[in-house]
Amino acid sequence: MRRSFFAAMTAFALAAPGAAYAEEPDCTTGSTALPAELAGWTSRSTLTAATDAAAAETSPIAIGRAADVALQPAGKVRFAAPPGKPGEGETHAGLLAFHVETAGSYRVALGAGAWVDVIQGGSALASTAHGHGPQCSGIRKMVDFSLTPGDYLLQIAASSTPSIAALVAKLP
Repeated sequence: MRRSFFAAMTAFALAAPGAAYAEEPDCTTGSTALPAELAGWTSRSTLTAATDAAAAETSPIAIGRAADVALQPAGKVRFAAPPGKPGEGETHAGLLAFHVETAGSYRVALGAGAWVDVIQGGSALASTAHGHGPQCSGIRKMVDFSLTPGDYLLQIAASSTPSIAALVAKLP
C-alpha cells in the first residue's frame, strides 16, 4: 500500500508541471490579425540606425511604418541620454528620429529583446505601459509613451542582435 501511494504521488508530481503550463500556440498556420495601429508591422522598409543624435535626422522612422533597422555596435553609439539598460558584453544600439504631429499615446513595438527609450530635449521620457505583442505576430516587446507634437529620438540599446524590427504607432 505504501509503495502504491508513493508511486501514485511520484507520477502525479511528474505530470503536474506539464499540466500547469498553457500550450504554446501553433504559429505555423498563418499570420496573426493585428490591431489597426500595428498594421504597418507586416510591410517593413529598411533603415540604418545612427550613432548619434545629429546623424539620426538622416534616418527617420515614419509613424505607422515598420522598419528592419540595422543597429551599430553599442560601443560606437553616442546615446542622446543614458539608456535605462546599457547592456552587457557585445550588444547593438542606435538612434532613429521621428516626428509627432498629433498629441496622444504612441506605441513602440520591437521584434526582439532590447531596451527602448524615447528621447526629447536630451532626456528620456517616462513610459506609460509595457507589454508583449500579439501571439505569433513577431512583436516581442511594446512600450507606450504619451507624446506631444514635436521631434523625438527612438533610442534602442542592449540588443543582442545586429538588426531589429521596429515600429512607432499612434494608438487610437
